[in-house]
Amino acid sequence: MTYIRYVGKYYLVDSGYPNRKEFLAPYNGQRYHVSEWRHGHQPMGLKEVFNHAHSSLRNVIEWSFGVLKLKWRILLNLPSYPVNKQSKIIVACMALHNFIREADLEDPDFESIVQDDSPRPTYDNTDDGGTRD
Repeated sequence: MTYIRYVGKYYLVDSGYPNRKEFLAPYNGQRYHVSEWRHGHQPMGLKEVFNHAHSSLRNVIEWSFGVLKLKWRILLNLPSYPVNKQSKIIVACMALHNFIREADLEDPDFESIVQDDSPRPTYDNTDDGGTRD
């Protein structure tokens, strides 16, 4: 399997991983989860602002993968395939998803998920350091 290295790119990881080259973990000992800032509680200090942005981004990534797994059910059982086939299946599903979105084709499955009223994290790059939910 060939690995592609991207300069300046990071894996967004949880607190179980150390902060090291190419891994970006949240600060320990600081508020982290988006729910901790609901009801007007704003992050205080650079570490909390960073953790808030990190948490929001991780939530968006996890939600996105959840949406894709609902649409492309084969993604739910990838461990039963060899690793090289897993990566090809993932790339194929993402390519199909992108094609459908870019071609503006009707996608009722995706639309029903997007139109769901469940709260979703947002990242707003505003002057407040992107701290709005």
